[in-house]
Amino acid sequence: MLPALRAARRSLRFSRSVCSAAMDKGYQQANVVVLPHHLADDFEAFCHSNPAPLPLLYRSKLGETACPPLAEHADIRTDISQYCVYQEGRLVNSVSSLQSYDGDPGTVPKQQDERAGPLSDMVCFYLGCSFGFEGKLKKAGVPVRNVEQGRNVSMYRTAVRCVPAGAFSCPLVVTMRPIPASMLDIVVEATHLNPLAHGAPVHIGDPALLGIKDLSRPEYGERVELQPGDVPAFWACGVTAIEAILSSKPSLAFSHSPGCMFLTDVRDSPPSEDVLCVNLTPELTPLCFELSRSPLLYSLASQLAVEKIRQLENIIIEDPGQRGIKALFVQDELLRSCLALSHSSSVAITTGFPTHYMHNPPDETDGPPGAIAIATMLQSLGKQVTMVTDSRAVEMNKALIDRAVTTGVLKTHIPLVTFEDSGPESARHFLCVNGDPDKPRYDHLLAIERSGRAADGNYYNMRAVNIKHLVDPIDNLFIAAKDISGIITTGIGDGGNELGMGKVKDRVVSLMPKGSLIACDVPADYAITAGVSNWGGYAVACGLYLLRTCPSHQRYVKRGLGPDGETPKEHLLDWTSNLPSVEKEESFLSTLVSFGIRSGKTGHLAMEVDGLTFHPTHSDIITRLLEATTSPARRNP
Repeated sequence: MLPALRAARRSLRFSRSVCSAAMDKGYQQANVVVLPHHLADDFEAFCHSNPAPLPLLYRSKLGETACPPLAEHADIRTDISQYCVYQEGRLVNSVSSLQSYDGDPGTVPKQQDERAGPLSDMVCFYLGCSFGFEGKLKKAGVPVRNVEQGRNVSMYRTAVRCVPAGAFSCPLVVTMRPIPASMLDIVVEATHLNPLAHGAPVHIGDPALLGIKDLSRPEYGERVELQPGDVPAFWACGVTAIEAILSSKPSLAFSHSPGCMFLTDVRDSPPSEDVLCVNLTPELTPLCFELSRSPLLYSLASQLAVEKIRQLENIIIEDPGQRGIKALFVQDELLRSCLALSHSSSVAITTGFPTHYMHNPPDETDGPPGAIAIATMLQSLGKQVTMVTDSRAVEMNKALIDRAVTTGVLKTHIPLVTFEDSGPESARHFLCVNGDPDKPRYDHLLAIERSGRAADGNYYNMRAVNIKHLVDPIDNLFIAAKDISGIITTGIGDGGNELGMGKVKDRVVSLMPKGSLIACDVPADYAITAGVSNWGGYAVACGLYLLRTCPSHQRYVKRGLGPDGETPKEHLLDWTSNLPSVEKEESFLSTLVSFGIRSGKTGHLAMEVDGLTFHPTHSDIITRLLEATTSPARRNP
């Protein structure tokens, strides 16, 4: 054992400066909870069910005041500068020593009732602490604002509930550290390397998404100021254990006082380790992506999942029809859209391009298959899905949905709705309960091969024919969504005249045939371009599957709550069965043809989309997308 660490514990040298020095040297610090023995098994299960806030370093033996695996010659009764004492779930005292609770009946405080056992009848839990990674951040050149400002880290009670276990059920507590936006990837990787110090962040962005109303008023610790360019990053916090004590109401319990940690002899990493040069397998290395400004939201996904989704993107941008679509391509629009959809709970999908205005129905075979592929994967992942369609096409789409469910192409029925522009507030009232922008019905709008409004207010097919008389103003929903915090939009297209492609309007105008007239003027947050729009829909479904099977992303989505381990086989089988397949897509295309729906480019009533026959062109793309999605993970040697 290092004499300096023993000295730090033995003479209560736990001033902030000494703790910072220990942090700089890279030693683990620990949160501490002491509970009656009859609650010990429940609390251990609670820790295993919530590994991010409660990474269990050591569970003591009954009445044990030492912790040999963590610190030589330690004594938990004296080696923390301040302890909290709880009775029946209430904080009743703060003390500098637990020696009076050491099990000697003569020294037990008089106010302790008969049910409250002394320390000798209790079990001590040592839990990892985020102070354990602050040294790594400093070494990586990341400013640690709470240390700079000489303050304890800010800790907040959230509206997120931990996974209950036995007697324990409580809200998650998080710490907040302001991080320069340009350094988020460094911070995510460095903290990911320390799972026993809470690991990577569980939320980056708007605190309101965690139910935190005011950053200036932490429940524990002190207020830490953000500097210009900083983003609030939140880590699961061991003070969650204190909330567990308050909610379970044991007759007697103890904890460290927040910020007054137990210092161990254990290095948080090998001394020679460089946090910026650690060789991780791709599936374990998280990358950080900004998804939204209103509300501010970032997300995490593993390097492997990101690489695979980028591979999907490369497949769908192929252009066998030689339409020049690659000129509209923006990298990672597919990835960011999939990440946003993964965070969503209620998605509205719209499709329908009545390019064949001289036929009945006027719709084309591109769009509906991709929309159904996205919808069935979203359903499989537990999302609410609604289809928004033109009033002229309600009965046709209802019949298509029925047939898709009957043939197993779609998991279950989708509500089908229409939108009519009845005034300036109609779009907001459609999107929000009672028109209240704080109560959106949907958190994502997605358009795939949906005719989009041009700058002159008309709707044009690729031949520059105005088809406005066949199109309802669903564009208004995308326009209104821009002013409603919490709704993200995606547009998928293959020519630039589709809803959402207004994001790349300048490129459409300058690079696509008749672009100055036909270009969609309405942007989406994400504009996914594809050689055929259906391919974009298939890629979104595959991307959602990849994110659901990505441990780094799922940990982030679940806030680090829920037991670690492999995905249950039955869930994996369900998600896999709901991926697009050659058989399902061929079946649904056949259904479209039987309804008189024609190929977009040629007008043929045949098994083709945009003039490309299903076999071999579309079937080959689907096969390659599936292979890229389900191929085994590559591992570094």
